[in-house]
Parts: sequence; C-alpha cells; structure tokens
Amino acid sequence: MAAGETLCRECFTWSAGTPTRCPSCGSARVLSHPELRSLSIAHLDCDAFYASVEKRDDPSLLDKPVIVGGRHRGVVSAACYVARIYGVRSAMPMFKALDACPHAVVIKPDMKKYAAVGGEIREMMRAITPQVEPLSIDEAFMDLGGTERLHRAPPAETLARLAKRVEEEVRVTVSIGLSFNKFLAKVSSDLDKPRGFHVIGQGEALSFLADQPVSILWGVGKTLQRKLIDDGIRTIGDLQPMEETDLMRRYGSIGQRLARFSHGRDDRRIEPGSVVKSVSNETTFDTDISDIDALRPYLWRLSEEVSGRLKRKAIAGGVVTLKLKTKDFKIVTRQQHLLAPTQLADRIYRTADALLSKQADGRRFRLIGVGVSDLAGERLADPADLADPGFETRRKVEGAMDAVRAKLGDAAITKGIGLKARKIRQQPSDKMPEGEEL
Repeated sequence: MAAGETLCRECFTWSAGTPTRCPSCGSARVLSHPELRSLSIAHLDCDAFYASVEKRDDPSLLDKPVIVGGRHRGVVSAACYVARIYGVRSAMPMFKALDACPHAVVIKPDMKKYAAVGGEIREMMRAITPQVEPLSIDEAFMDLGGTERLHRAPPAETLARLAKRVEEEVRVTVSIGLSFNKFLAKVSSDLDKPRGFHVIGQGEALSFLADQPVSILWGVGKTLQRKLIDDGIRTIGDLQPMEETDLMRRYGSIGQRLARFSHGRDDRRIEPGSVVKSVSNETTFDTDISDIDALRPYLWRLSEEVSGRLKRKAIAGGVVTLKLKTKDFKIVTRQQHLLAPTQLADRIYRTADALLSKQADGRRFRLIGVGVSDLAGERLADPADLADPGFETRRKVEGAMDAVRAKLGDAAITKGIGLKARKIRQQPSDKMPEGEEL
C-alpha cells in the first residue's frame, strides 16, 4: 500500500495521506499505518467487560464508578473506567478499592449473564473468520488472513466494522490490537483503551519494544520480573542484545521466549476452539475461619459448583487443586493427581478435603477455593473403583440429585453439609490458555 493511507473507523472510508479527520464524514476516529492493509492477526478485548455490561443494563450507572466483585472482604473482578481514575484495579481487595473510591457502586458478579454476552460477541467474530482462539469470555485472538476476498475489505476494515457492530448491537465497547503475530497483537490491544484500535507493524516492532518494560512480555510474572530487574534488565531493550543461549542458561526454558519476544518474534498459530484448561470456584469469607469443620461446608458447595460446570461442559478433570488464602493474604495451593478423571462432586470434595486436612493447622483463612485441571472428555470419567466399595452407591446418589436439579433447579436439593454454606459468595473461573505466570 501507499505510505500513509488512512481508514475511518466510523464510515470505513480509505483516504490517501494521514489526515486527522475523515475527509468523507469528518470523524476524528481515523487510523493510519504504513502496513494497515497487510496485517491480519488481531486481539479483541472487551473494555471493562463486566462493569460495561452492568452499565448497559442499568443506565442510571452510566456516569458512576462501578465495581463488580464481592462486597466487604471480596476482590475486584472488574472496575469501570470512572472507578479506575480513583486507582481501583482488578484483583484489588475490595476494602482497598472502597478506600480509594468510597462512593463506588458495588455489584455482585453475574457470570451467567457475562458468559451469554461474551458468547454473542464470539459468534460475531466467528461470522468473520473461523480462526478465533478464545482466551476468556471477553477476549480472543483472530486470524483474518485470506478473508479479504470474502469480505471485500482488508482485515483492518473488517475489524473496524466488527467493533462498531458490537457497540451498536451488544452495546459494549471493544479494543482491538492488530499486528503480524499473537504476542504483538495482544500487547497492541492494551495501548489504546477504551474503544481503541492500535497497530504494530513489522517496520517498528523492534524500536517499539525497546522502550517497553519487561513486564509486558507474555509469561513474565512478578517473580521473574523481580529476577530480571535484579540482573539489571528493566526494559525489553536490555534483553535485545543478549544471546538466546545465554538467556536460557540463566533463566531456563523461558529464556528462549524472552529472546524471541524481545525481537517481536512469535510463531504460535491461532488455535480455534481452544479448550478450557481448568474449572474452579472460590469464595471469600466475611470472617476468617480456622476450624476445619467450619471450612468443610464451603468446600462441599464449591465442589458441587465445579462438578456442575464439568458436567454441563461434558468434561472431567484429572487433577484437583485446593486454594487457601491466609488472613495476611498469603496464597496456599495444593494439588492431587487422580487415578482417573472425575466430574463428581463427591470425588472432588473428598480429594480436596484430604488436602485441607493437612493445611488446617490453626491458621485463619479468608478464602477457600477448589478447582480441577488436566481436563479430558467425560467418557473417561469416574470408572468403577474396586478399592472403594461405596463409590458406586455415592455415584448413583449424585446422579439422582443431578436429575432433581435438572428438573427443579440447582437449589432444589443438596446434601446436609451444603446447607451450612448456602449463602457463600462464589467466584467461578473457567480458565483459558494464557501465557504462564512465573
């Protein structure tokens, strides 16, 4: 393409040069880049998704700071951009968020609603290209290579039309990153929020990355970031002159990723229909709990919730994980590998309870969670266990309870242990593949 061609994100007119406003409709929402017609890997991310859906459904909240999350002792699941002005961020303890923004409106998460809205957007994406790789309910990668003839437009224009359609029909906004690989597309989508559309081309990738902190590299968590800083590596530019072999010798296998990403190289392909990697649920208590007999009802209800989602998705998990958070916010996780995948609440609970018994040593906990990973199809789930003669009976009882719930609702029946925890606040999570946190 000719250098400096510009796309209007409102009327989708292409024009020569780099005008600050569209010569056709006058909009200032124009996008210019020398590689705009040739790039095809995108990352779409909904803006403050949970909070945006709540504002959409209650217009009285439009100009107010909105926080989605558990009240009092919970954490922030999402914060609107008004709340972010006051310093509120996702995963922040709620008491800190309300200290920063005491006049915020706090709303309990409605995951079923958010999943439905996310699914609607996902279908719009798949109508454009089958090459859609979900990361979570509100973000995904897209590969629009080869779609120009189908849509009679370059990928950039198709994406701009998609963003406008989502805004008009679903009434939430999205930000888009466009580049030549997944890593840079994801980085790009964070640079111009909300309602953003940012482009990183091959021509400027190295110079752009050089000034960025190492924390933007996919897979660099807080621990690795501290180690890099201790070694005098603060920016990606500090990494770029280093040899891949030296980085691998110093940091292990992640060193290869550091070397390649620091030069803007990423050969991972879009993987349509990527499966969920884990299913989990957790709750924060109103008062810290140390007594194991008081913790067990919560653990049972969480196990039921995880089991229910596994059954609805027709999957099973081979690893059970227990998560605890102490009163001083230290996170403790323990795992147990199973002999065969399970989707039964009974087996999840019994495995997690055995892990809990080793951790309930008098410490006070503010949060408990349970999850399963190493997922497989349900046909492999819960074979007969000759070492546990009561297992078959418990499986039949659980199946009968599931049948009652399917007919009368989830609250229709539960075991006695679950009645003590009917009012717990749960934070479900179906985790998609993402970069490893180190």
